[in-house]
Amino acid sequence: MRPSTLLSGTALVLLAACGPRQVEVRTAADLPPEAAVLLENTLAQAVNVYVVDGSSELFLRQVGAGRTVRLPVRGVPGGRRVTLRATTRDGARTYNREGVVLDGTYSWRLP
Repeated sequence: MRPSTLLSGTALVLLAACGPRQVEVRTAADLPPEAAVLLENTLAQAVNVYVVDGSSELFLRQVGAGRTVRLPVRGVPGGRRVTLRATTRDGARTYNREGVVLDGTYSWRLP
């Protein structure tokens, strides 16, 4: 094969690779806002925070004394009416907030 033929073939391939392409651009559907609980723990000890949906209890996280933490709620559909539960780490006290609708971020101050 002659070098000029090889050079011409390479140039043709490079020009085709760098030419215009047809591109389709789409936007994704809007995601619903993530449900979350903004918990302000003013107690002197940590609490374990749960979401109670019917008979199932979903552990969210332990929140330290004097801390304010945003807790994402995954696995519970938005718009659902639930009970929030916080139990002190020693198990001596439990706080409930009933009838909470999970839609966006719900603020809860303990006690």
